[in-house]
Amino acid sequence: MNIRSQISMVFHLDKCIGCHTCSIACKNIWTDRKGAEYMWWNNVETKPGTGYPTKWEDQEIYRGGWEKKNGKISLKGAGKRRGLTNIFYNPNLPVIDDYYEPFTYKYLDLIESPEGDDQPTARPVSLITGEPIDIKMGPNWDDDLSGTPDFARNDPNLQNLSAAEQEVMFQLEKMAFFYLPRICNHCLNPACVAACPSGAIYKRGEDGVVLINQEVCRAWRMCVTACPYKKTYYNWHTGKSEKCILCYPRLEAGLVPACMHSCVGRIRYLGVLLYDADKIEAAVNDEEKNLINNHLDIILDPFDEEVIRAAKMNGIADSTIHAAQFSPVYKYVKEWKLALPLHAEFRTLPMLFYVPPLLPVMATLKQVDNSAQAEKMNPIGKYWDDNWLYDTSTEELWGTLDQVRFPLKYLANMLSAGDEEMIKDKWKKLMAVRIHRRRVTVGDVSNEKADKTLKDAGLTAEMADGIFHLTALARFEDRFVIPPAHREQAIEMMDFTGDAKGEVGFGIKSKLRRGL
Repeated sequence: MNIRSQISMVFHLDKCIGCHTCSIACKNIWTDRKGAEYMWWNNVETKPGTGYPTKWEDQEIYRGGWEKKNGKISLKGAGKRRGLTNIFYNPNLPVIDDYYEPFTYKYLDLIESPEGDDQPTARPVSLITGEPIDIKMGPNWDDDLSGTPDFARNDPNLQNLSAAEQEVMFQLEKMAFFYLPRICNHCLNPACVAACPSGAIYKRGEDGVVLINQEVCRAWRMCVTACPYKKTYYNWHTGKSEKCILCYPRLEAGLVPACMHSCVGRIRYLGVLLYDADKIEAAVNDEEKNLINNHLDIILDPFDEEVIRAAKMNGIADSTIHAAQFSPVYKYVKEWKLALPLHAEFRTLPMLFYVPPLLPVMATLKQVDNSAQAEKMNPIGKYWDDNWLYDTSTEELWGTLDQVRFPLKYLANMLSAGDEEMIKDKWKKLMAVRIHRRRVTVGDVSNEKADKTLKDAGLTAEMADGIFHLTALARFEDRFVIPPAHREQAIEMMDFTGDAKGEVGFGIKSKLRRGL
């Protein structure tokens, strides 16, 4: 086994409140500078919606990711042949209008305008040209379904839904939405790395973070095309490509990434996964229906003695193995099987995972003879008026899964490569945890019903309590489990530090110059 370690993240979509605090924290630290005004390494999208950049999920437009041809995969819109033919003009790049033209306001006009009869205003001006503009787009322009006719109805994930299913989603009384936070997925099979003609993009051996060497980058922008998630950006000021770096300087200092640190809903979990790199090629070349199972099969059990022995032989530190054993990501992805990768059909093996949202179930109105009958039908305490009962109960434990406001197919298009049963399995687990905890805390659910629910979902009471604790009661130390950085090993892997000894100690190759 060729065992490697990877820092991974889980997003619990049931907990995201769409506050965009993570986006602002990332923006203020990394992309608050010239040439990066339009970049949002972290952004939160409202679903259904077209996202940022517009329709990034539609690879017929942007030609990102991998596709299978003649039994093997190849880059959809990049590669040696396509790279040479399109190296001076790439037609598959998003333009600034697909993102938005960054803007600010002439705030000084509010202060410095001469006295007059009218209230002064701060006109919007472009951060690129400095000229006044009319704002028509933004990074979260369709936030909370504000742009439903133009954005939500054009969501690429609606393509396989019937016209009737799509129409139901947008009826006012049935309307529902959820939030989708996105950063770079730091994939195991990154298309951006394969597409770069300069070899500037690489995946760090010690933690799997994908980075762009700014000194080697020549701005061919093939990485922008190749990334199906559109998480590499071109800096028009420096002439270099940039992307999310998972705040690796903070990780090396023992600090959490800015987006996770600022998360109000505490939806993010960061931990280490051990995986077998030898299985990657076979996994990505398999049929689409097997992609997710193959992806999860690559991730190894950190408690397995053979895995531990092989990991140590590959130079993985004991602290990394220990962190993998207590990783919240491993629990959600492998132990509880609750989290799924985003758009596995792109074949990049993304290492960010999402717990699907348990979207609300539509209640039904039932006519009853009297309140006593209503209470007998629904003892949990729903509402009834005269002879009508607002009923959310069901004799069939999983009957409500087919009544949710979002069609199963929509979430399946996003998180399970179209496999609806896989989404239903995650929903069953989430519902089973809620029913079990209601038995524990309220006591109005019978033991027989709760036990049957857990059994049908493939969970035990201990597993359900573990899911509940990590979801609702987890401490910061439970959500962020990363080993200390071993930078001394990384330096040794690059060069023999004895050859670089200088007047300031090991590891410094050039003489320090102070002052200007």
